[in-house]
Amino acid sequence: MSEQSSSDGLRLNKAIAQAGIASRRKADELILAGRVSVNGQVVDQPGVRVDLSADDVRVDGRSLPGAQAQRTFLMHKPVQVVTTAKDPQGRTTVFDLLPKKLRDLRLFHVGRLDFFSEGLLLLTTDGDLCNALTHPSRHLEKHYHVVVRPEAPDAALKAMRRGMTLAEGEKLAPVKVRVLARQAGTSTLEMTLRQGVNRQIRRMCRDLDLTILRLIRVAEGPLRLGDLPSGAFRELEGAELQRLREAGGL
Repeated sequence: MSEQSSSDGLRLNKAIAQAGIASRRKADELILAGRVSVNGQVVDQPGVRVDLSADDVRVDGRSLPGAQAQRTFLMHKPVQVVTTAKDPQGRTTVFDLLPKKLRDLRLFHVGRLDFFSEGLLLLTTDGDLCNALTHPSRHLEKHYHVVVRPEAPDAALKAMRRGMTLAEGEKLAPVKVRVLARQAGTSTLEMTLRQGVNRQIRRMCRDLDLTILRLIRVAEGPLRLGDLPSGAFRELEGAELQRLREAGGL
């Protein structure tokens, strides 16, 4: 550690998070496990301060990149693409859709969309932001448009609004739902969720005997998918990024 790092510089856990290695919480775990060294000495205190322009910080023996501006992207995830860095089955991942210069940024996916779902997905180098947005206490609203067959009966809508218990026994909070359209034996529903239950919409519709024909996330917190084409992405900056950080409590 440099002479001035005891009072200046970054906390070690924050430096690791800003480098895109892990969220700050995961960085704490790496440090406490003895996997982080500063200038050749193992450091087990997350609050130690470092100067990345002077100190040699390593995680598992690999040098930590210098502090960099965090970057966050909004992607329109297509169907039949997996939300993971690597897929053992060789399927296309969301990171395969990015140019190489962005794949090299150590991006995290913020939450998931399953293989047959599409829509708004966040990718970021900011471990703190990722952790804040996905923490169970945050309850960030997510909005979906869901096309189901047959037409959703009033009883099904009431069950969603009341709060269901899934077949597996999980109790769900009430879901905001309204019908956007009914045509050709189908219904297009707008659903708003604040809970983070795995594959919640698909499991709800399964238990209500509704077949999902399309499931697209159109908004998350203050962000909207808008007319961004499937497979495309854009970087978040300025006021839009600030609103997202505020929604995450940062």
